[in-house]
Amino acid sequence: MIKLRYSKKLFRRSSSKSSTASSSCSSDGGDVGGGGRGEIEWEVRPGGMLVQKRDGRGDAEVITVRVATGFSWHDVSIGATCTFGELKVVLSMVTGLEPREQRLLFRGKEREDTDHLHMIGVRDKDKVLLLEDPAQKDMKLRAALAAQAVQSPYRAFIKV
Repeated sequence: MIKLRYSKKLFRRSSSKSSTASSSCSSDGGDVGGGGRGEIEWEVRPGGMLVQKRDGRGDAEVITVRVATGFSWHDVSIGATCTFGELKVVLSMVTGLEPREQRLLFRGKEREDTDHLHMIGVRDKDKVLLLEDPAQKDMKLRAALAAQAVQSPYRAFIKV
């Protein structure tokens, strides 16, 4: 976190219709951003951009994402600055699918695990589509068939 002092000259109101930067200051030249003594607090976003720290929201804003999985859906609360990979981990607890078996689509495109939700544009109450990876689904089906083939010769000898 970086703190910078500001001068009243930089943030002086020029008229009653002021810009958003000057409207954040009080008319008597009070503190900006709640930093005290006229200091501005800065933060570095995951994309590397240096921005003024948000006040009143804490360190991470929590959003609710609706994840559709075919015929059902789940509402998941997650931090806005989390990645799609972290969303997959949360969804694995809800759906039972491993993160490597999941494909997440937002606005018609599959998203990488390293993409941040807020950088892609995911906002509160947005919808994300969860699909099971076809390659993983095929591998599970083949493994189940192989296991069934291995067990079937022994069933002839076992009386039920």
